[in-house]
Amino acid sequence: MTQAINIIAFPILIGLLLFLLPPSLRIIKGIIAIVVTLFCSYLAIALFSVDPLVFTLGDWVEATGILAPEMDAYANAVKYSSFSIDNLSKLIVVFVSLLSLLVAVYSTLYKTVINMRNYYAYFLITLGFSFGAVLANNLLLFLICWGILGLTLYKLIRGHDEASSAAAKKTLIIIGASDGIMILGIALIWRISGTLNMDEIALHTSDAVRVIAFLALIIGSFTKAGAFPFHTWVPDYAETAPATSSAYLPASLDKLLGIYFLARITTQLFTMGEWMRFILLTIGVITIISAVMMALVQHNYKRLLGFHAVSQVGYMIVGFGLGSLIGIAAGLFHMINNAIYKGGLFLAAGAVEQQTGKDEMEDLGGLSRAMPITFLAALIFALSISGIPPFNGFASKWMIYQGIIDFGQGAGIANKLWIVWLGLAVLGSALTLASFIKFAGGIFLGRQRKELAGVKEVSPVMWVPMLLLALACIGFGVFSSNVVVPKLFMPVSGTFEYTGLWASSTVGVLVLVSIALGILIYLVGNIKNFRTSDSFVGGEKMQEETSYPTLEFYKSIQEFKWLAFMYRKAKDKWFDLYDLSRRFCSWVGRLFSRAHSGVLHDYALWVFAGLVILLLLLIT
Repeated sequence: MTQAINIIAFPILIGLLLFLLPPSLRIIKGIIAIVVTLFCSYLAIALFSVDPLVFTLGDWVEATGILAPEMDAYANAVKYSSFSIDNLSKLIVVFVSLLSLLVAVYSTLYKTVINMRNYYAYFLITLGFSFGAVLANNLLLFLICWGILGLTLYKLIRGHDEASSAAAKKTLIIIGASDGIMILGIALIWRISGTLNMDEIALHTSDAVRVIAFLALIIGSFTKAGAFPFHTWVPDYAETAPATSSAYLPASLDKLLGIYFLARITTQLFTMGEWMRFILLTIGVITIISAVMMALVQHNYKRLLGFHAVSQVGYMIVGFGLGSLIGIAAGLFHMINNAIYKGGLFLAAGAVEQQTGKDEMEDLGGLSRAMPITFLAALIFALSISGIPPFNGFASKWMIYQGIIDFGQGAGIANKLWIVWLGLAVLGSALTLASFIKFAGGIFLGRQRKELAGVKEVSPVMWVPMLLLALACIGFGVFSSNVVVPKLFMPVSGTFEYTGLWASSTVGVLVLVSIALGILIYLVGNIKNFRTSDSFVGGEKMQEETSYPTLEFYKSIQEFKWLAFMYRKAKDKWFDLYDLSRRFCSWVGRLFSRAHSGVLHDYALWVFAGLVILLLLLIT
């Protein structure tokens, strides 16, 4: 109980104190942030030894003896501030703290952070309220922590130009609007059940009011996680925000928190009916395919990663939409895996951006020799997100595929469409691999440009976090079936049996050994003895002219007749709820402006019409 309160209050308090330190002490602030995050990681690991319990602030005050004379009044004031420590919350808290620690270390030498005021203050405040959202048992307390995270998300964009300011505003408005919809859902839950404590709520989506409450909370979860159609803030944020902010929030914390809340909604707060499962599965596969198709045509590598941050959410939604034990475990497993490799990809992107000053793939290429550690880590992350064995992305996707096949044995409409869910999920993985061939080829492979000749590897302070995340991708994949899933995810979802066969350790080790042998044979072959020369065609040296840039192939995708129309509409923001809402509000504003004609009898007519409407409302 004490660890749970400390892990929330300590980073928030230190974050507020960091506002008092002058900007010139940036290094000191960074060291403080690392120490605080390290201490929170220790507290998070210590929570694993705590038995599941629900407590209030009043219970904690009574146990610690604070404010003992005023105990009764204080307990009444905080009796609704309840917290819950269970297997799910402990799992999320540990990974929030560990991922935050790596980002905090990386941030100390990341140049973009240097020009941001109060970065570490908002970093620690975000950390504390993330813990608060995960450990909150009362929905109002959860909503408070959740809402403050929307503000810190806004503040962690630098806002140094028009594009980043617009992205920050868009993020704040979309997140804020979804929070407003969540309030409606929470109010309906209070009206139906008479409580806001999540451990006391168990509703079935059997009538319209319960369905509205369910969908209202789902919208909040989807918006935070970045699922279709509430996803459009994620690519904009990823493109314009510092790579550390993207690795910290849209790639890690927002996915962990959004999918954590989805897990609470679908496994605890509500029992989903057949049509609700159908809706979740439909949104899941649409999120997978639509986002990965957009990623294929991106040339800005940070925006490409932003769309993939959206696409991966679809797999998690599909897992929870299945509703089975293996589906829930797979959704949680993929959530953790995504936070690992997606956070690593953004850190790798930040390293490239810092060393080259460029964010378009056309301006890059051939960086594998100049930045070998970054290249190796980025390659592992790319293979992981693409679902290539033996990495962690394959392990969680394989569980989702197996869950879909098992789901097909049911008799419902959603069950009968299992082949559709499976086919689109597998197609999403194939397209993900295609887009990351573009990512790796455009940045690290090919011929190095002359202007990038002086590029060097980043400091160990920046590549060590990437390397640790890359090792986690390997470890979580190799030991998935016999260690990771049974120890971390089955305690949350429940024990289940695999229908298929997958000895992850054996297969993983064999794959890694084969890769190591291939590298050894390559090195033993004395590759330095190979002669290289420029092309010689008709007396002209045409090496540059005859090369084929990686990105050229992907440009042809936009020219397919059946895709060109959709890409044009996407470019015009026809699928962007934020932009559509903005256009609608502008249209309504123009209508009202026309009503102000300056003619007296027109205004009298409007007043009369308003009175008639009010009378009709009163009568009904």
